[in-house]
Amino acid sequence: MLSESHDLVHELPEHKDTIHALKTNNNHFARLFDQFDTLNKEILRIEKGVEAASDERLETMKKERLALKDEMMKMIEGFEG
Repeated sequence: MLSESHDLVHELPEHKDTIHALKTNNNHFARLFDQFDTLNKEILRIEKGVEAASDERLETMKKERLALKDEMMKMIEGFEG
């Protein structure tokens, strides 16, 4: 299984400046971003075999990561800087 980074800036480079602005000016976005980053790192560790988890747990974590990304994407798209 290939492990690939899914960090937000890597996936959305065209929104780099908006992501930075939201992280520094919006506490809710910053919390979501931190949760996403922590979850993403944990998923990568599991995929690389550093940590163990059931397939069900890994899929649940990936769904949580996607939900966080979707919520942040709505905030990014609605941002007026």
